[in-house]
Order: sequence, then structure tokens, then C-alpha cells
Amino acid sequence: MGARRSRAGRVLLWTLAAVTALLLVAGAAFAVWVLNPYQAEPEPLARAADDPAVLVEHREDAVLIAPAENPSGTGVVFYSGARVEADAYAAVWAPVVAETGLTVVLPDLRLNLALLDSARAETAVAEAPGVETWYLGGHSMGGAFAAQHLGSGDGATDWEGLVLWASYAVAAADLADREDLRVLSVAGGRDGVLTSEKIAEQRPNLPEDAAMEVIEGMNHAQFGSYGHQAGDGEPELTDEQAHQALAEVTGAFLAPS
Repeated sequence: MGARRSRAGRVLLWTLAAVTALLLVAGAAFAVWVLNPYQAEPEPLARAADDPAVLVEHREDAVLIAPAENPSGTGVVFYSGARVEADAYAAVWAPVVAETGLTVVLPDLRLNLALLDSARAETAVAEAPGVETWYLGGHSMGGAFAAQHLGSGDGATDWEGLVLWASYAVAAADLADREDLRVLSVAGGRDGVLTSEKIAEQRPNLPEDAAMEVIEGMNHAQFGSYGHQAGDGEPELTDEQAHQALAEVTGAFLAPS
């Protein structure tokens, strides 16, 4: 009896040790993954900063992109994709700002994960107090959690609409019957991370009049400017062509009426 108890005790200790080791390995792997985010490519970021039509300002907790003249009074708070730093979207948004007079706030998210900071938009709007009409948006995971925040009804901001780049809303966001939101969803035809077909499958979770666009030849990483992303498709457009197409579609949706 004592020998059996001793063997059972050793088995339990070995099991606990194995589980502990696996948890430590998993934790270390997650730390490495989350603490090595995708960063903005320096040349496109520099071009955006040098554009005389826009002002790109790196603040303590956000990047602000504003028109140099004639702001429209409309703004977008835009969440980055998972593990992508906020300023990786400055080069993509700059031409939209130049064309429309829009103001864009790219907030820093905790660990660069909208999953951990879905309500960040409520404080981000303070970065641009002159804006009267606000949209919320995001890329990939950022868009999904932007949609979730809109559906939650939490916060004091009266959001005009939602801008999704290579993203979608889940059914739990409860947006399908919202008649008070303008929604734009843009997919990439060569996206290997979140295909246009998968985005189309989630179409019923958006309002009936949501604008759905597909940019053929564009992949997932081209919705930002941070280089290649693992698992992505091979694009058929250059980054410049993809960004121009995205700016045209997004600008047309957000342009003053």
C-alpha cells in the first residue's frame, strides 16, 4: 500500500512538473510573439511626414494625422491589426487625409492588441477636440474589436460609422440591424490571412446597406505599411498601387457630402 502511494505521488509530481514546464514554454513563446510587433516601414512613414498637405504628429499615446488646411470636421479612430504598431498605418491614411480633410487618430494599444483595449477609442477622441463627427475603424483584429465596441454601446462617443480594412464583425457585435451606422468593409483579393471569401461569409453581421469592396490583387499586409506578414498571399499590386486603391475607396466613403 505504501509503495503504491509513493508511486502515485511521484506520478503526480511528474505530471505537475510537465504541466508547469509546458505553461512556462507557452508563456515564453507568447511573450516573444507579443513583444516583437510589426513596425512601420521607415521610407513610407517618412514620405507621409514630408507631405505638405498633411501633418503627422507622434504624441505620447497616439499618432495624429491631420490636414494642413481646411479640416472637414470628420475624424476616424483606427485600431491597428494584431501586433502592428500604430504608425504603420500613417502612410496609408495620409493620402486620404490630404484628399478629404479628414483627421485620423491611430491610438497606441496595450501590447498592440485591440483584444486588450477595445474601448481605447473613447479616450483617443480627445486627441482631436475639433472633430465633430467620428468614425471608428480598424485593420484585421483591430476592426473586429472596433465593431465589438460599437455594438457594446459602452462609452460616450456618438459614432457615425465603422471602417473595416481586411476585417469583419462577428454576430455577437449585434450590428446587423443598426440603421444609424454607415459601414465600409474593404477586402483584399490576394489576402492570405483573412480572405475576401471569409469576409463575405460574415456579411450578414453588418447592416444591410454596408458598402462592401474588394481590391483585387491586394494582400493583407498592404492595408498597412509594415512589410511581409506570415501566411499572407502574394500580392499582384505594388504597395503604392494598393495604397492608392485603398485611399480612393476609403476617401470616397468618408469624403464630405
